[in-house]
Amino acid sequence: MLLEVRDLSKVYDTGFVKVSALKEISFKVKEGELTAIMGPSGSGKTTLMDILGCLSRPSGGLYLFQGEKVNLLSERKLAEIRNSHLGFVFQSFNLLPQETILSNIELPLIYKSIRRSERKEKAIETLSSLGLKDKINNFPNQLSGGEQQRVAIGRALINNPYLILADEPTGNLDRKTGENILKIFADFNRKGKTIVLITHDPFVASYCSRIIHLEDGRIVKDEFR
Repeated sequence: MLLEVRDLSKVYDTGFVKVSALKEISFKVKEGELTAIMGPSGSGKTTLMDILGCLSRPSGGLYLFQGEKVNLLSERKLAEIRNSHLGFVFQSFNLLPQETILSNIELPLIYKSIRRSERKEKAIETLSSLGLKDKINNFPNQLSGGEQQRVAIGRALINNPYLILADEPTGNLDRKTGENILKIFADFNRKGKTIVLITHDPFVASYCSRIIHLEDGRIVKDEFR
């Protein structure tokens, strides 16, 4: 089992009021799944992604990643998991505007102290697989939204992570471009990559073989397609 959450909860304490973002949810994700976590705004899906991505700790319950109890890990160990085993794709792309596409996609490899020549070779190979080899010296503002998201996907994939987490990855794209991005995710999933998509859009969820529906911090339906 790649990941498992048991009775997971998350409470935010503002000092004036406590807000329960997640309420004792439980599920498992196997290797090779393409899963959508779907729900309206305020349902808790981004909070859940932050926990699955080791960006936030739950208030209660248990999160296991590859059998390891994430709740109990040090900040340093959590950073190691994020850098080596997880890949992130965001709605806003999160590319560094002052860096070339090549430099942006190399970034995760720098954190792993990989030699410059090897980084460049791997980055070019990844960009080529996404149809962007001729853009390596361009800057993000010289690319279309779809091209920027492909760069973000390449950056997420370059470390060959066990899990890719994508938060509303087509939210800033038109329907046709968004569909092309979803086809890229589906293609990598067919090659064995485990992907969890966070979305409010049924069209995005339709590309997934499993949909976990959240409402008010609870799972209301978990369907396999």
